[in-house]
Amino acid sequence: MTDRPQQFASDNYAGICPEAWAALARANQGSQPAYGEDIWTTRAADGLRSLFGADCEVFFVFNGTAANSLALASLCQSYHSVICAAAAHVETDECGAPEFFSNGSKLLVAPAPDGKLTPQAIRDLATSRSDIHFPKPRVVTITQPTETGLVYSIEEIRAIATVCRSLGLKLHMDGARFAHACAALGCEPADITWRAGVDVLCFGGTKNGMGVGEAVIYFDTALAEDFAYRCKQAGQLASKMRFLSAPWIGMLESGAWLRNALHANACAQKLAAAVAATEGLDLIFAVEANAVFIAAPDAVLDGLRARGWRFYTFIGGGARFMFAWDADPAVIDALTGDLQDLAAGQNLPAPAAKLAAVSG
Repeated sequence: MTDRPQQFASDNYAGICPEAWAALARANQGSQPAYGEDIWTTRAADGLRSLFGADCEVFFVFNGTAANSLALASLCQSYHSVICAAAAHVETDECGAPEFFSNGSKLLVAPAPDGKLTPQAIRDLATSRSDIHFPKPRVVTITQPTETGLVYSIEEIRAIATVCRSLGLKLHMDGARFAHACAALGCEPADITWRAGVDVLCFGGTKNGMGVGEAVIYFDTALAEDFAYRCKQAGQLASKMRFLSAPWIGMLESGAWLRNALHANACAQKLAAAVAATEGLDLIFAVEANAVFIAAPDAVLDGLRARGWRFYTFIGGGARFMFAWDADPAVIDALTGDLQDLAAGQNLPAPAAKLAAVSG
């Protein structure tokens, strides 16, 4: 199997970007108070408040599973339920952590072939039953961008928030790749969060160039009551918190948080354009952020594996490629060359797995 210089199976494969690394090194000078009472954590939290233009409550945790699960738990009692899309990460890839940390709040899954929740799907689930035998709907969670790489527009988020308000539901956003959504929409972070009606955001740093660390941001600050205790109980209160928070300073103050996302999105568009121009290959979902899902004959996918490429097929049935801050265009060209070479050898029409052929 060929040893590839870079793989695109996941944006978690990437290392730490220079801006985050430099900030971490600066924070490593001397001593600082523990458990978040250091100057770096204060500065990072203030940086996020400035970015969003809001007097929000900010907490730093180690990873996205903890961020989502603890945030949802803070919004629910054990007899409540959380409405999410069928492909949502909280449903498919967090090992039951949202239910565990909420002491049993049930996830209510809405069908969403493209990964997006709709206002009608939310209303249908939230109003399907109102008797005491059914877990009471309390929260809606949306993933921005979705697991399929699609981005909710400002208008779509506002429409979802309007339904949530009418039904007395809170709105949580899983923003593991939130920066990529901002880059795709060309909007201010506030436009797709608190201005659109989002109560709580989990802002991902790991997939955008940091080594570890996510920010849980409460725009409705009343909901943050006692959240610090949840973090402590769940093993998410870092004693040397500056090493979780300092990289955010490097990302925010340098602009790398957005620059990294713009690069990753552009790399996804580069591959998508090549796929769209190649007979026998197709895009399963529109390419809007840093993910590309490719429908191809099994022989092509097997050939890619034989040539040393790694990818996942658990969403959509095709090959998923994810691009990070350090994606090398030359390696993307090599991947494109192998795809085109293998597809040409098949001499086959576009596969039946096609769901959408739109790139943009």
